[in-house]
Amino acid sequence: MKFGLLYELQTPKPWNDRSEYDIYHQALEQIVLAEEVGFQYVWEVEHHFLSEYSHSSAPEVFLGAVSQRTEKIRIGQGVALLPYNFNHPVRVAERAAALDIVSKGRLEFGTGRSITREELEGFGIDPRDSKPMWEEAVELIPRMWTEDPFSCDGKYFKVPPRSIHPKPIQKPHPPLWVAATQPQTFVQAGERGMGALCFGYNAPADLEPAVRAYHDAIRKPARPVGKFVNRNVGALTVMYCEPTDRGAMKLGLPAAMFFVDSGLRLFRPWYGRETPGYEFYNQLRSDIVDPLKVKRPMDLTTSGTILVGAPGTLIPAIEKYEKIGVTQMLLLVQAGKLPHEKVMESLGLFGKEVLPSFQ
Repeated sequence: MKFGLLYELQTPKPWNDRSEYDIYHQALEQIVLAEEVGFQYVWEVEHHFLSEYSHSSAPEVFLGAVSQRTEKIRIGQGVALLPYNFNHPVRVAERAAALDIVSKGRLEFGTGRSITREELEGFGIDPRDSKPMWEEAVELIPRMWTEDPFSCDGKYFKVPPRSIHPKPIQKPHPPLWVAATQPQTFVQAGERGMGALCFGYNAPADLEPAVRAYHDAIRKPARPVGKFVNRNVGALTVMYCEPTDRGAMKLGLPAAMFFVDSGLRLFRPWYGRETPGYEFYNQLRSDIVDPLKVKRPMDLTTSGTILVGAPGTLIPAIEKYEKIGVTQMLLLVQAGKLPHEKVMESLGLFGKEVLPSFQ
C-alpha cells in the first residue's frame, strides 16, 4: 500500500484578501512535511467555478511549486481535464512534459472529463461529447510524447505533422491514470491499461465490486493506450488523525462532512436528467447519503468511509482497502475549516504511528 495526499485547495467562506494565499501556501507546507514523514505521492485536481469546494484551476502551476520544494514525492495531476474547450491535448502534453522535467521525472499523469455541469457548460462543452473527447485525447497524448513528428486526423482533434516539445524525462512516458467514479469507468480503465483514481465517497465494502472489475479487466490482458500498463487503484477519503478518537472526531468529522456535502451539491444539476454518459449521477445522492446516516460517527471510520480517528483506529480501516485490492490511499487532509496547524500535527502523527504499519 502506498500513500498520497490529494488537494482540492478547499476555501470555505467567509473569505478575506488572504484566503486563497493562505490555502495555497499552507498546502505547500503540508506537502513538504508529508514527504518528510513518508508519503510517496501528492495529487492536485483541476476544477473551475466550484467556489469553496475547490479553488484549484491551475494545477500545473501549483505542482510546479511543489516540485521545487520536494525531492522524492511523486507529483500527480489528479486530473487534467481532456475535453476541448477545457484543454487542447497538445497543450496538456506540453505542460505535463514540462512538469516532468522540472520535477526530475516524478510526474504521474491523471486524466478525466469533469463530472459537473457547472464546469462543462461554463466552457461550452456538451456533456454528451465529454466521454468521446476524453477517449480521443487520451489516445493521442502518449503518441505526442513518443512520436516526432506527430499528426492526427480525428473527430475532435486534427493536427498536421508537427514536433511537440518538450518531451517528458520518463521514458517512454509518465504513468497514465483516469478518474473513476462510475462503475463502468473502472472497467474501461482496466481495458486501457490505466491506473484508476477512485474519487467517489465509498467504504471499501462498497468499492470492492468496482475494484474487482478493474483488476479483472486489466488481466484480460489490457490493451494499453500508452506504451505500458499501470496496474494501480487509488482510493480517496478524508484523513484526520489525533491521539484519541474523540479528539479526532471533534474537528475531523465536520471537515469530512463539509467535503462530502459540498461535493454532493455538484451532482444536483444531474438529478432528473438522463444525460448520456452521466446516467450514474441521477441516483448517486441516495447512494452516498444513506450510508452516512449512521447513529455512531465512529462507524464511518471503522467501515473505512472516512479516516478520522486515533492511529490504532485508522490502521485496521486502511487494511480494509488493502484487502480489496486498492494500492494507494488518496488522503484529503486540507478539508473544510481544519486549522493548518492541526493538519500539520495530524500528518506528523500519521507518519509516525500509521505509515510504518504498511512499509
